[in-house]
Amino acid sequence: MVRKLVGSISSLWRYPVKSMLGEELKISEVTTRGLLGDRTYALLDVESGKIASAKNPKRWSKLLEFQATFAETLHKDKPVPPVKIFLSSGNSITSEAPDINEILSNSLGQEVKFLFAAPEAASIDHYWPPVEGTAYQNAMTQIVMPPGTFFDACSIHGITTATLARLQELYPEGQFKPCRFRPNLVIEPTSPEIKFLEDDWVGGILAIGEAVRLSVDKPCPRCVVTTLAQAGLPEDRNILLTTARYNKVIAGIRTSVLQGGTIRCNDPIWLEKAA
Repeated sequence: MVRKLVGSISSLWRYPVKSMLGEELKISEVTTRGLLGDRTYALLDVESGKIASAKNPKRWSKLLEFQATFAETLHKDKPVPPVKIFLSSGNSITSEAPDINEILSNSLGQEVKFLFAAPEAASIDHYWPPVEGTAYQNAMTQIVMPPGTFFDACSIHGITTATLARLQELYPEGQFKPCRFRPNLVIEPTSPEIKFLEDDWVGGILAIGEAVRLSVDKPCPRCVVTTLAQAGLPEDRNILLTTARYNKVIAGIRTSVLQGGTIRCNDPIWLEKAA
């Protein structure tokens, strides 16, 4: 087993409500489920019975105009607190409000229900734009979420600044900001190379800070959400096209938690991998 310092945490992100903009953190507890509070809540599309997700942009891209933050500090041994949701109108509402379903439905133009827990066999619709190199083209598929969660696939997603810089180099007119990729961990690598560094980490273990250990399970394929207007960024299909053309639609890594603990910005990250 080889152990190598590969980087540090540049920024930490948590998304309290699925497909809404999230909040940047300085410190976070990591549990077996991922960052404490991440994707804790979601909206139910009452018409379809599925979870509302910007992966179906025709219906739910407007979710990226909303931002959710926790109203109180989270503690792993206490119930998760309510969230405050900042609407696209500039108004805000908390998840405790008795009329939250009505207000969110009116804001989105479609009937939704705020969910405090994941229903059994929760799923989302996933639209694939006509981009060569993606799994499907101009098609809608379905994703069944891991039981008891609002995750699409993995509990913690990471991406390096080297990958973002490489994509920017390949498509200078694009805006490859971390928010397009919705990571939990933005990693500043020790290597000065501008390339898809984390592709080589798959199969290894990331040791972060004093205790946290993450299994690097798979590379992370990108989707239509990277192309959507959000956080002041314009809609741009070439974001996904660039990722598909130059790295088989991969940008980032999917990880699962082997050991929890506390992580902070600037914590060192070590890669453990078989020689």
